[in-house]
Amino acid sequence: MALEGSKIVVTGVTGQVAEPVAKLLARDNDVYGAARFGDEEARERLEAAGVTCVKIDLGAGEVADLPADADYVINFAVAKSGDWDADLDANAGGVLWLMDHHRSARAFLHCSSTAVYQPNGHRKFKESDALGDNHRVWSFLETYSICKIAAEGAARWGAAKYNLPTTIARLSVPYGDNGGWPAIHLEMMIAGAPVQVHSDAPSIYHPIHEEDIVASLPKLFAAAGTPPTVVNWGGTEAVSVEEWCTYLGELTGLEPEFDATDATISSVALDLTRMHEVIGTTNVHWKDGMRRMVEKFHPELLKG
Repeated sequence: MALEGSKIVVTGVTGQVAEPVAKLLARDNDVYGAARFGDEEARERLEAAGVTCVKIDLGAGEVADLPADADYVINFAVAKSGDWDADLDANAGGVLWLMDHHRSARAFLHCSSTAVYQPNGHRKFKESDALGDNHRVWSFLETYSICKIAAEGAARWGAAKYNLPTTIARLSVPYGDNGGWPAIHLEMMIAGAPVQVHSDAPSIYHPIHEEDIVASLPKLFAAAGTPPTVVNWGGTEAVSVEEWCTYLGELTGLEPEFDATDATISSVALDLTRMHEVIGTTNVHWKDGMRRMVEKFHPELLKG
């Protein structure tokens, strides 16, 4: 299955993950990028890459300007204002507005998060494991985990209601030439600020490069079903925050400082058995991807 010559809707298109995805897809497809577009520069970048930009408001259900005959829909949109009513309306309600409008699509991909898992030490989380609130510890993301769980529930209902083949993909740590959590850590290292890691070390995740995100889309669409296919979505290599910051230090000569605390999210290592069955392994090794990330943002710091 190849995504070529398809009409594709990408929501949350001004976000860190969705923008590069939409740009890459627009090379071979008719892509409609949906967002509120408070950032005019983002609109200009997307349009220059061949993306048709459509202003929407998921919280208010304003999606009518999107093409109802889209072949595929990728929902990267997320609201994290901290206002529970607004965030539930935009995240859970927004999924249903999209699925209702695109009920005839060939497949619907909802990007969830590994933030839905109930913290459980260093367990490798399977898709069937208990869900919970692992982001409440960060006050600026108080609504995040619960709204992600609510949005998954909405996607399950919408798939059944409209017989719309759906995949729910729980994304780990996305990164690449458009930034990401490792890029934030690099900036912290440059500023001499300590990087928080959980006191129950190491803080393990599965960083996935934006190129691997795009490469896995055809198989995630092909796996869509009713009820939805639920799959972890991350890089094949398990890597800790401590490990990638140390490597960034090796590349730049910067010395990372770590602050071990309980006031940060704990390790979310993944069991990727189902992901490997659905999409195979990822291609961009985390060290290669992070070296490229440094080249993009701070080539002057790159040693050798």
